[in-house]
Amino acid sequence: MVWSFLYRAICGVFQLLALRLRSSERNELEILVLRHELAIARRQLGRPRPSAADRALLAALSRALPRSAWSAFAVSPKTLLRWHRRLLARHWTYDRRGIGRPQLDAELQSLIARLARENPRWGYRRIVGELGKLGLRVSATSVRSVLKRRAIPPAPRRSGPNWRTFLRAQAQSVIACDFLTVDTVRLRRFYVLFFIELGTRRVHLAGSTANPSGAWVTQQARNLMIAGCSRDWPPRFLIHDRDSKFSAAFDEVFRSEGIRVIRTPVRAPNANAHAERFVRTLREECLDWLLILSRRHLERVLREYVDHYNHERPHRALELRPPEPSTQVIPLRPRHEAGVSGRDRLGGLIHEYAWAA
Repeated sequence: MVWSFLYRAICGVFQLLALRLRSSERNELEILVLRHELAIARRQLGRPRPSAADRALLAALSRALPRSAWSAFAVSPKTLLRWHRRLLARHWTYDRRGIGRPQLDAELQSLIARLARENPRWGYRRIVGELGKLGLRVSATSVRSVLKRRAIPPAPRRSGPNWRTFLRAQAQSVIACDFLTVDTVRLRRFYVLFFIELGTRRVHLAGSTANPSGAWVTQQARNLMIAGCSRDWPPRFLIHDRDSKFSAAFDEVFRSEGIRVIRTPVRAPNANAHAERFVRTLREECLDWLLILSRRHLERVLREYVDHYNHERPHRALELRPPEPSTQVIPLRPRHEAGVSGRDRLGGLIHEYAWAA
């Protein structure tokens, strides 16, 4: 091994001596051979792909050689000049603010993506409303841009009813009621009676039964009027359809309190659009994703969802606020995802968010 090292060292010394003693004609002949071999290699190889360091080195060498010698480079003179301009541009580039709005904080973008992933049925405005509860002001366009950059598809668009009558002007003094049906796993059907205040979107769950008789419905109306004495009641109008379950005794309970009963036209569900919209929301966000086992199970699920609907769920008609907010919004809080805690309801089907204590 020692002899091999000595042999290589001696060979290296002889090669250095040979280079020092070479004549200029021999050097030029060797350069000509190398150029011809380079031309042959260019014809056989594909397009060169130099790295950033290679480009910087070739651009620097091009400034030290005359234009007549640039034919030795593997790229065109136009490419060399472009590389040189890029190097100069990077050297003299100053920090400047781009055009448009500044980007949202990385923590806030992560929070928006978290809400979208955990709630695939939430649209842009729904996410904006949930962030508004946390004191974070974000536009729906910004939410859309964040989700688009993170390749999160939007939720299906849902168009609400478009019925414009006196209900919009008199919403603060109008309530509506309706039935919805729920089938259990054993194919037993229950009828659920509910009331909704059009002005506040507050929902009152009256009860559920398998046989909604006239006496049962009338008793639920009395219970509602007794429970509503502590509020700013009674309203001026009550809306319901022409179902035979709404008997004359049922209407008389409200007329005795000075409430005018208005029956909707035949086969006109849009005339009671707010109640129909609540039924759709209840089914899409809750009932369509659960298997109801019994009446007791149904009532527990409905109580849990109605409590979420009244105290936590933002409503577009209320400027993305809940009917009865359970927590006060504190806008001056640190904007980071770690400070936001989540609460699961109905086994994780519904998520609620608030600042961690």
